[in-house]
Amino acid sequence: MNRRYLLLLLQSLQLMNINFNKNEDRNKLLLAELRKRFLKVKLGGGAAKIKNQQNKGKLTARERINYLLDTNARAIEIGAFAGYEMYSKHGGCPSAGVIVKIGYISGRQCIVVANDATVKAGAWFPITAKKNLRAQEIAIENKLPIIYLVDSAGVYLPMQDEIFPDKEHFGRIFRNNATMSSMGITQISAIMGSCVAGGAYLPIMSDEAIIVDKTASIFLAGSYLVKAAIGENIDNESLGGATTHCEISGVTDYKARSDKDALDKIKRIIDKIGIGENAGFNRTSSIEPKKNPDEIYGILPYSRADKYDSYDIITRLVDNSEFEEYKADFGKTIITGYARIEGWAVGIVANQRKLVKTKSGEMQFGGVIYNDSADKATRFIANCNQKKIPLVFLQDVTGFMVGSKSEHNGIIKDGAKMVSAVSNSVVPKFTIIIGNSYGAGNYAMCGKAYDPRLIIAWPTAELAVMSGSSASKVLLQIEKASLEKQGQKITEQQELEILSNIKEKYEAQISPYYSAARLWTDAIIDPLETRNWLSMGIEAANNAPIEKKFNLGVIQV
Repeated sequence: MNRRYLLLLLQSLQLMNINFNKNEDRNKLLLAELRKRFLKVKLGGGAAKIKNQQNKGKLTARERINYLLDTNARAIEIGAFAGYEMYSKHGGCPSAGVIVKIGYISGRQCIVVANDATVKAGAWFPITAKKNLRAQEIAIENKLPIIYLVDSAGVYLPMQDEIFPDKEHFGRIFRNNATMSSMGITQISAIMGSCVAGGAYLPIMSDEAIIVDKTASIFLAGSYLVKAAIGENIDNESLGGATTHCEISGVTDYKARSDKDALDKIKRIIDKIGIGENAGFNRTSSIEPKKNPDEIYGILPYSRADKYDSYDIITRLVDNSEFEEYKADFGKTIITGYARIEGWAVGIVANQRKLVKTKSGEMQFGGVIYNDSADKATRFIANCNQKKIPLVFLQDVTGFMVGSKSEHNGIIKDGAKMVSAVSNSVVPKFTIIIGNSYGAGNYAMCGKAYDPRLIIAWPTAELAVMSGSSASKVLLQIEKASLEKQGQKITEQQELEILSNIKEKYEAQISPYYSAARLWTDAIIDPLETRNWLSMGIEAANNAPIEKKFNLGVIQV
């Protein structure tokens, strides 16, 4: 009996090791693909255009940011995959034609926005406006100084109707400039190339503006348009160059000899900014996780439908692998508790992905939100708001439980309570999409619509109303019904072909790259970078004192 038991145990351990190795290989392949795609994105408009810009004595957008940020200091890039595989008929728009990073300048955390002139001369596509607005949103929420490195031809005219007149379009950026100024948020602009038409307002609505001599210009209309409009003959340098605006119009504040000289001036300005109040979030010394974070690659399963124990992920993300669980024996498909990440106190709300057993002996599906787990999460979120503890949501959720039992127990009511708590939370929220992010589960676990300060995806993430398999079957039935109404008889082979086409299209849309391209997430990252992102995000949030009180509003209890 003992020998048989030992043999079964050995076989089980061998199977676990095989699965771990398969998961690890798969996840490292996904990570390699992420790095490969990012290297391509970093080229912007391509090597030839980069060389052309350098030949003009100008730095590229990435070179400008790297020079501006403190050497060897940490930095994170927002929206690197924005615009990814979009606008193909217009030649594409890598990184939305603008680079955004949060980093340190003279020791001060800032956000930097740099037009990439190698992408359509820095012209603004619809996604460019969205990305700039996201950068300003981060600055506003966290009261971070924001630096604009301007080198742009203005609105991309073939798509002007999708960028010009609406509330969240181009003009909103200048409205935000004015709002941030009234809030006392530092804005500094360096004009380092072309700056025309409506885009000219951005640097001049900043607190201070620097212009680079000979290579930069700023005007509402360039020389060709001036000639066409009023018949005046004038060159661009005389019309709106550094000498004109520093010595005649007074529009700009500083003249710089070169890109580096302009960036050095920014460093000196930032160095002298005073320190304001902070939010007072609790921080102690950082301690590395006791459990090896590298093991995350082997824990995350090959298939999004497979189960795993979410505690194994949590203990590899938090300081010293210490997790103080709240209501451990209740509502087990959501895990809640307190921990530290790089010394910062956090409240963690995570979906449990393994099957769990209730006290009554009922089995509950991992990744599904049940009545009791929604109730627990609501109470925990309220507690974190009471204690001024930032919230971290670890998403791997398929949605809320359905069926007569859940409906009769009021799953809609309990789900609404959780959504209300997330919506009205006043402490900063951070969302990590580990795996599935489906339907209302995305909302309850603080999806993009619920204002997380940062929302980040791992390469294993999938965002959609439902899984590819489920959605494909639903869409197939709709397609079949439509064809049959037209009198067409569908063979089994045709049905398989329709299903395959639907599934291929749908699965492309649930890819983390599809989401990142549209800025539904701020980044796709290596899971081992998660602690760094959360730490920098909480540090940024700590610049902004909490001014509202937590109030759930009217909900059915």
